[in-house]
Parts: sequence; structure tokens; C-alpha cells
Amino acid sequence: MSVVEVDVRQEFQEIIGFGGAFTEASAFIFAHMEPEKQREIVNAYFHPKEGIGYNFGRIPMNSCDFSLGSYSCDDIAGDVELKYFNIERDKIFIIPLVKEAIKVRGEPLNILISPWSPPGWMKTNRRMTHGGEVKEEYRATWALFYARFIKAYESEGIPIWGLTVQNEPDATQIWESCRFTPEAERDFIRDYLGPILAREGLSNKKIMAWDHNRDLVYERAKV
Repeated sequence: MSVVEVDVRQEFQEIIGFGGAFTEASAFIFAHMEPEKQREIVNAYFHPKEGIGYNFGRIPMNSCDFSLGSYSCDDIAGDVELKYFNIERDKIFIIPLVKEAIKVRGEPLNILISPWSPPGWMKTNRRMTHGGEVKEEYRATWALFYARFIKAYESEGIPIWGLTVQNEPDATQIWESCRFTPEAERDFIRDYLGPILAREGLSNKKIMAWDHNRDLVYERAKV
């Protein structure tokens, strides 16, 4: 039998919370449950006394591998000013579930947003799936996309704590995915995402790089 000894006298990284993802698939299933079962599930996850008290939630920005289909908040090709940006689809299933979790928790729920892919028209492979990269001419637009998404959610009464640049930036998947090299992720934050969030009054949001497996986190951090 293995034995794990915890030395509470030494402190290293701080754990700021635990949580799960509000995906469209899970929210869809939740929406089709009986009200009694809905209350049971939300309490089990988010109630600070009756449940395990999750204090973090992750929301995909655009569709992910646990969505009902592939979509983005602006599928109008060439809309660099994001005039057609909207979160109407998220209002159907995801946002009602998030609001219920916030209500049940009764305390702040830290929300983290993460994109699996930009809209296909912004990418080198012209589709949201199978990797690809953000085209240079759309990097500023993609950075603005984060700001619009944050503001749209906050207008719904859902405060956003922070964001990651890209889910699994080193993976090409058959589902929504987009590749960022360490240098590309660094430069995108420095030249586009950081400045645009600051310009939009969102400089208080946490930005996290390398939203991926931990085995290579140090290599990414060195860049």
C-alpha cells in the first residue's frame, strides 16, 4: 500500500479553487431534467454546505468538443469589427445553468473562459476543427473577441474572473482546436490580447497561458 505524507509546514503553490466546465452538452442535459433533479445536481456541486462547494466554473468561448454542434459567436466571415457578435446561443442552455449555480452557491463563483477555436474564417485552415492557426490579419479581431465575450456575459450578471488564451494550444484535434507555439502565445498576449483588454477596461482579468497538460508547463513558461 502506498503512503502519502503531507508536510503542512512547507507551502508552495497556492490552490485557489476547484470546479468544472459549463459546456453546452451538460447544460442541455440539465435543461431537460425534472426541477427536483436539477436542484439536487446544482446543490451537490455548488452549495457550500450541502455539496462540495465548487468555487470555479469554466465556460467555453465558442463551441468545444462537448457542444451540440460547431459554432462561434460571430460566423460572419470578414466581420473584423465584430458587428454581428452575439451570445444568443449560450443564452439557451449555458447561461441559465451558470446563473443557477451562482444563485445556489450564494458566494462569488470564479468564472474562467477558454476558447477551443476562433471562428473558422479567422484561421489558416478555414475551419474550427483540425487545428490550424489564427491568421495574422485577424489577431487583433480575435483579441477583441475575448473582450466582447467577457462584456456580454457580464451584462447577463455573470462576472468573469479570468481567461486562458487557448485550450490545448499544442494539440491538433478532430474537434475544435487551434495551435499556438510558445512564441505565438507570448506575442499574442503582449501585442494584442493584453493591450486590447486594457483598452476595453478589462485589465483586471487574469490571463493564463498554456491551458494544457502540466508536463510541459515549465517549457512554455520559459518563453
